[in-house]
Amino acid sequence: MTLGVLAVLAMAFVMFAGFWTDWLWYRSVHYSSVFRTTLTTKIGLFFVFGLLMATAVGVNIWLAHRLRPPLSAMSLEQQSLDRYRMGIDPYKKWLLIGVTALVGLISGASASGQWRTWLLWVNGVSFGQKDAQFHKDVSFYAFDLPWYRFLLSFGFAATVLSLIAATLVHYLYGGLRITSPGARATAAATGHLSVLLGIFVALKAVAYWLDRYGLAVKSSDLKETGNWTGLKYVDAHAYLPAKTILFCIAVICALLFFATLWRRTWQLPVIGFGLMVLSAILIGGLYPAIVQKFQVQPNEQAKEAPYIKKNIEATRKAYGIDKAEVRDYSGVSDASNEKLRGAADTTASMRLLDPNVVSPTVQQLQQVRGYYQFPQTLDVDRYKTKDGKEQDTVIGLRELNIDGIPERNWINDHFKYTHGFGAVAAKGTSTTKTGAPDFTERNLPSKGELGSYEQRVYYGEKTKQYSIVGGPQTELDYSDDNGEKSYSYEGKSGVNLSNPINRAAYAVAFNEPQIVYSGAIGKGSRILYNRTPKERVEAVAPWLTIDGDAYPAVIKGRIQWIVDAYTTTSGYPYASRTTLGDTTEDSLTDGQREVVAQENKVNYIRNSVKATVDAYDGSVKLYEWDTKDPVLKTWRKAFPGTVKDRDQISGELMEHLRYPQDLFKVQRELLTRYHVEDPEQFYSGSEVWQIPDDPTNRGTSVPPYYLSMKMPGQEDQRFSLTTTFTPNQRENLGAFMAVDADAESKDYGTIRMLKLPSETTVSGPQQVQSKFNSDTEIADKINILKRGDSEVKYGNLLTVPLENGLLYVEPVYVRGAGTNYPLLKKVLVTFGDQTAFENTLDRALDVVFGKKSPSPTEPPKNEPDKPDEPSADPTVREALQDAQEAIDAGQEALKKEPQDWEAFGKSQSDLKEALERAAKAEKAAGDKAKNGDKPDEKAGDKAGDRSDADNGGGQNGGADQASADTGQQPADKPERSPGRADG
Repeated sequence: MTLGVLAVLAMAFVMFAGFWTDWLWYRSVHYSSVFRTTLTTKIGLFFVFGLLMATAVGVNIWLAHRLRPPLSAMSLEQQSLDRYRMGIDPYKKWLLIGVTALVGLISGASASGQWRTWLLWVNGVSFGQKDAQFHKDVSFYAFDLPWYRFLLSFGFAATVLSLIAATLVHYLYGGLRITSPGARATAAATGHLSVLLGIFVALKAVAYWLDRYGLAVKSSDLKETGNWTGLKYVDAHAYLPAKTILFCIAVICALLFFATLWRRTWQLPVIGFGLMVLSAILIGGLYPAIVQKFQVQPNEQAKEAPYIKKNIEATRKAYGIDKAEVRDYSGVSDASNEKLRGAADTTASMRLLDPNVVSPTVQQLQQVRGYYQFPQTLDVDRYKTKDGKEQDTVIGLRELNIDGIPERNWINDHFKYTHGFGAVAAKGTSTTKTGAPDFTERNLPSKGELGSYEQRVYYGEKTKQYSIVGGPQTELDYSDDNGEKSYSYEGKSGVNLSNPINRAAYAVAFNEPQIVYSGAIGKGSRILYNRTPKERVEAVAPWLTIDGDAYPAVIKGRIQWIVDAYTTTSGYPYASRTTLGDTTEDSLTDGQREVVAQENKVNYIRNSVKATVDAYDGSVKLYEWDTKDPVLKTWRKAFPGTVKDRDQISGELMEHLRYPQDLFKVQRELLTRYHVEDPEQFYSGSEVWQIPDDPTNRGTSVPPYYLSMKMPGQEDQRFSLTTTFTPNQRENLGAFMAVDADAESKDYGTIRMLKLPSETTVSGPQQVQSKFNSDTEIADKINILKRGDSEVKYGNLLTVPLENGLLYVEPVYVRGAGTNYPLLKKVLVTFGDQTAFENTLDRALDVVFGKKSPSPTEPPKNEPDKPDEPSADPTVREALQDAQEAIDAGQEALKKEPQDWEAFGKSQSDLKEALERAAKAEKAAGDKAKNGDKPDEKAGDKAGDRSDADNGGGQNGGADQASADTGQQPADKPERSPGRADG
């Protein structure tokens, strides 16, 4: 008994711990109203529908038992069941309670999952738009119809369970007979079961009536066009009248079943039910098939044209593509080379820094310690330069890498190493001479053009473990050449662990008993969890669909994660559905960048909310963005006070808001077909486009790219999101699409499309890439770049409309034989039939437009960290040789098992000494120059390059190179060297 009581108490506490920790978390982020609303709604639905189901089944079981015939009237068949009746009778009360409780619990749990459906129904607002067939407001299909369908399915379940239970009781107690001669059922059993059957048929009549409206949101296939939502010709002329007729028949049939209460015969109800089944087969199945075969198929295009038009109009409205501007574009320019060259500089700011390729480079140059990391794909944003101009910027946060901690244990994982530190940013349109990112924010602590801001990153995309901060145990803030800096969290986020009940609850929630008794937890200790931006936004707004790409921005001295969120529905009449998971997938999609969808199949989407998550204190703010979205208005009624008005968005935040990628990818997928507004042309499929494969990553769609550019007709560059289309089953270019992505622009969200003539053969992305790969001169240069262990990586292939033509630009990166990160070495450019492969974008443009001749086949050496010619100064040469030997020795020490940290430390000392000798020799050369002696300029250039390589050399000593090769940072690292010996 004691063990049983303890087990029950333990289970109860586990359930309590989950509830209590959820409540504490919502209270800590100041969204307790969301927790209360969802919880009370779930509890209300659980009890209401659980009681309804239990009552329905229980009453029918009780009624069947009460209507049992006397024992004297039982047949031999029924008398054989005496032993079962005798076994049940002593426990029939408890059995009744048990059965009703079981079905009630199951039904209540199922109903509680419909809390979103209930809240939408009870708070729904009008769309102000009516469907084309029944002329009902769209809100009926989006908010009302799903709730009615749930009630109908619940009614069917209750009726069927009651019918089964009543039939079993009637049989057990003699009300029904199977093998005995005479009447098969008593009058009481006949009346009871006929009423239940009548209710079932009446519900079927309601289902037929609702099915009429369901045709407006029904998904099906239409020949030539594939996925289809809404009524077609056969639906309007066969299924719709069939559903109406079947509704009438079902009503009559239900009345016949109810009439058995007086007639006491099954004859008419059975005939009526058989008529209903036969009608369902003939009217609901055979007749529509005949209409489709003999009326529609012979002239399907003409028959379906009115319905295709309705589908086109509804789909374009539902996805916000109805105002897309489409213009014809020749794709072939007749402008002079001089005009084209000038236009190339003003039409777009070519982003040569590919955020997907340069992450390893930023990791190597700016990681600083092995327990930091950058995301696999960096983000693109805009920041103002000192002269006030906007500049495309690639940015990433130096987040905590729990796997890089030198010594893993519970204290280090959750108390000492708690946060990342600082942002790293680089110009998107330029690199250093060596091809490294041209950093505008760098080092640890970060310094640069972003100014002063709170650099600690407690909440980030890579921060998925819980941390306990603010108590007796101090944290590692960051480490530099002067040693480790300690810190204690001063924010208000997280849940206080001073309360022993809280500690016990979290010990259960995280399955970690040390939380209860650890001395590292004390007064002021707080636990931080749910730390990724998408997790936090999804938790405080569980009715939103979250964009896959949260991005950081430095705003008012704080790092803010900006998260785009969507409202969706699958109940927009006539609008074709799309699958978010498939539509938003491209070559950059990984587990971190997947869309978080409440419902995966949708046919309406709006970027209705912009959310921010503070990287230091985790505070979440939701801002209304689409002020006209009826779905958002409905959710704001359901959760009042959770979403701030749009006018509360600060100007500083507005500068960094942008058009979201996932919405753009959904819209471009729909525009492959729905750019066509003529029903006949839509049906023929002659103008269907497709999204090209990523030319550097075949098998996956090319991702859209952020780029500052101007479309034809625009006077200045706009921060835009761009993509390309190719005709179906072809690789030449079909269209170019760009959307104004700058939230401060009056044209924000305007989609502009340039449609190329179908008869032209302007090269598409894959053809351009193939042209690059097949050009013999370029191939020779590529092969030279690949010599040794070097690897060539292609960056984003940018497409820019230029004077009626198309300009393609692709950066080419090289991971040198002595490095493990790529550097920009070449730029591929093509325009029309002209192609160039040069060291810089400017030179490549000059070559393409005839201002300069191509470079010789032999490119500069691809080792990024070595100058082209050796220094003439023997002292510098000797010092640099010694430095290289020190780096080699350090790497060999790290390759040993176990790693030889003593030898590694000696190699770093030798490295530092060698670099100091090189620097002194350089200084001596400079002094000679001042005294009239001619210095060795190459030696000076070499030493200068080596003292601060790639604009990041101060953070990239030999220890960093070695640690990057091994994936780990030394635990007791000697003082950092001022630069790399090999560059």
